[in-house]
Amino acid sequence: MTDRVGFFTDTSVCIGCKACEVACKTWNDVPADGVDLLGMSYDNTGRLDANTWRHVAFIEQQVEDDTRWLMSSDVCKHCTHAACLDVCPTGSLFRTEFDTVVVQADICNGCGYCIPACPFGVIDRRQDDGRAWKCTLCYDRIGDGLMPACATACPTESIQYGPLDELRERADERLATLHSQGVSDARLYGRDPDDGVGGAGAFFLLLDEPEVYGLPKDPVVTTRDLPAMWRRAGIAALGVAAGVALSFLGRR
Repeated sequence: MTDRVGFFTDTSVCIGCKACEVACKTWNDVPADGVDLLGMSYDNTGRLDANTWRHVAFIEQQVEDDTRWLMSSDVCKHCTHAACLDVCPTGSLFRTEFDTVVVQADICNGCGYCIPACPFGVIDRRQDDGRAWKCTLCYDRIGDGLMPACATACPTESIQYGPLDELRERADERLATLHSQGVSDARLYGRDPDDGVGGAGAFFLLLDEPEVYGLPKDPVVTTRDLPAMWRRAGIAALGVAAGVALSFLGRR
């Protein structure tokens, strides 16, 4: 496997231009969402779904009698421990040589198991065909040595792409800079390899609590208890089989 790659999204320099959303839709031929006035400030997409693989959130806050805008371009986290992979029965979801997680739409049977399995609510099914869709981290582009479309289009380098280890170092330096400038609320989200999903392949620098951005505070891979559950089920099945065998032998 090649070096793991991913995204580092620095929300402190996001200007909410939505160039990433447009580039993602254009390159990946993602259907239009239509005009949907949500009444949520300038956010007209609302969340990640089958037809929105990049979602730019606009969060309007009142801070000391003034208005503050928090903007963030959300995306699939390409988790180290990906529950969607664990539950997919067809192999439609697979881990690439870049350690990213991709859906093969031609193999997806539309069962939907991956949707509740994702702790971030990323994956969704299209109404017209029932198949699951999400960010591929532009698997076709990075395979040819190109950057993902969203990172290429971002005018402020809020979305940064590259080897994950390098991005983590860059994020640590950026966080230290912001703290030295008095931005005490700045924090990294998904950067820790020891978190509940083993670290994210797409992580963020946030300026407030994760919940403000619609992100779970402490995400945990939803299939973490499956091995223990299967072991207990196996032991129980063996117990039942042994009881049946003993009963049969006793009658004989």
